[in-house]
Amino acid sequence: MHSVSVNGASIPALGFGTFRMPGADVLRMVPYALNLGFRHIDTAQIYGNEAEVGEGLASSGVARGDVFLTTKVWVDHYRRDAFAASVNESLKKLKTDYVDLLLLHWPNDAVPLAEQIGALNEVKADGKARHIGVSNFNTALMAEAMALSDAPLVTNQVEYHPYLDQKPVVDAARKAGLSVTGYYAMADGAVFADSVLKDIAARNGKTVAQIVLRWMVQQNGVIALSKTVSEARAAENFAIFDFALSDADMAAMHGLARTDGRIVSPGGLAPVWDKSA
Repeated sequence: MHSVSVNGASIPALGFGTFRMPGADVLRMVPYALNLGFRHIDTAQIYGNEAEVGEGLASSGVARGDVFLTTKVWVDHYRRDAFAASVNESLKKLKTDYVDLLLLHWPNDAVPLAEQIGALNEVKADGKARHIGVSNFNTALMAEAMALSDAPLVTNQVEYHPYLDQKPVVDAARKAGLSVTGYYAMADGAVFADSVLKDIAARNGKTVAQIVLRWMVQQNGVIALSKTVSEARAAENFAIFDFALSDADMAAMHGLARTDGRIVSPGGLAPVWDKSA
């Protein structure tokens, strides 16, 4: 496992995600993932499983200080007073007095961004979040958020997989000293049927899931989230640090990007996405 160092944060480059993971599976998989060696767990208020993540952390036997824990504030809680109360509730569920990273989950123009960023900074100043960032922001919103924030932002968590060219966001984040955390790495399962990816996986003696995750973490400043309810798949996903993809393989995977590659773009939440060059 390697880590991405950015603005004072050391973020394990491979995280275990819990999006759409029922509570019973979280209780089973979080301790399992931690005992495999995962040290980065990602959840969110809207996932409805923070309590199970907290229970899984507590029962894992892994020290809290050894785990990088991320959660996200939902858009309904962006007003200053509601924001702090929601974070307190998250911490109670997570059975901890701080998270390592707290993110704004989606843009919400019903609340001034200055108010959102101000609330994020207050939570950090109170010691309830070691680091702060954003999620699903385009480059313009990312720049605005950074300008408004007293504390440095450390990541923008966005959809990222071989079919979606995120070069504008990745380049802007690198230039500004931020990381990019990618979710939906398997493109809702589309990668598993891809002949290009199957060929690259076969030549490297790895699975398609492993080369996709490796493609992500091999990019400078990019963190990958993996999610599974299978113990065997979790072990497979974790075994990506004993090989490297060639420049040709990396380029071939970048070449799979297409203009209609985006999967996650909910109405009323999604910003105007950046166009690729």
